[in-house]
Amino acid sequence: MPKLPEAVRNPITYIGARWTPTQRTLERATLSAVVMSVLIIVTGGAVRLTGSGLGCETWPKCSEESFTATSEMGLHGAIEFGNRMLTYVLSAAVGWAIVTVRAAKPARRQLGRLAWAQFWLVMGNAVIGGITVLTELNPYTVAGHFLLALALLTVSTMTWLRAREGDGEPRPLVGKPVQQLVYVLGAASCALVAAGTVVTGSGPHAGDSSDVPRMPLDPETVTQLHASLAWIVVTLTVGLWFVLRAVDAPVGPRSRTRELFLVLMAQGVIGYVQHFTDLPEILVGIHLLGSTLVWIAICRLVLSLRERGLPESGSASVTVTVPAAVPEDETLAVSGR
Repeated sequence: MPKLPEAVRNPITYIGARWTPTQRTLERATLSAVVMSVLIIVTGGAVRLTGSGLGCETWPKCSEESFTATSEMGLHGAIEFGNRMLTYVLSAAVGWAIVTVRAAKPARRQLGRLAWAQFWLVMGNAVIGGITVLTELNPYTVAGHFLLALALLTVSTMTWLRAREGDGEPRPLVGKPVQQLVYVLGAASCALVAAGTVVTGSGPHAGDSSDVPRMPLDPETVTQLHASLAWIVVTLTVGLWFVLRAVDAPVGPRSRTRELFLVLMAQGVIGYVQHFTDLPEILVGIHLLGSTLVWIAICRLVLSLRERGLPESGSASVTVTVPAAVPEDETLAVSGR
């Protein structure tokens, strides 16, 4: 039996052996996965907010008779099926990041592991999304679907940020107490996001016009808990900014902390406005977008606490010119003897 061509057996290795991306291409490829991770979260929220969560009534098909949405399913079917199709665009962006990282020279194995982790998270979340449809928008599987999407956003952001720096040993830019304060801030942010899923799971936006069960919790109580956690995160952020100024920290951590504070303020304003206006869909969608921006800001802050130097460039060639021999009489003239 004839052997399959290398391009068919292992296309990523085949491409990597014949192409070296520039640093700019590497950064753009990894950034595309971040952008698509945000977009898939926001459009997933749009599916719920338009009541299209069961626009496709089953999975992996859209209906028992068709893999795609039909005209009989109306707008809800088109919205839900469109969101499913975006998963393929997300997969393409993640695949582009994997190929580009694999082709980078010198080899960047840690970055490669991060890129491949995105692939498995996309596959896992596709399955969770299917289970969400099959369980008719069970609020707990919906919450898990969002949290796994946020995990994908975390890994894609880390991949993008790591692509912009070298692979040397990390050198801390701040002391251990400051690092611990940032870790506490990160833990509080995790609790804030988790509480947000409970607010959604117990609130009015069930994702479908039918009688979808909600989490058996008082929406007002969990909203107050969510707001309290938000104020804790804001307080920790302000405290961190003062600490960084007091210890004269480098500009990187201070800038990332300021960016996080500004995003939190904007997110807080939107959150309070949507609460006092009975949760209009457009504001809930903007608040969802804000949650992804907060999370990206957290990731940027964490990685700003250390540096790894600049990435090595494997695409630029260095030409060394050996000067011609200088005649002995010119050497004597230059030396003044």
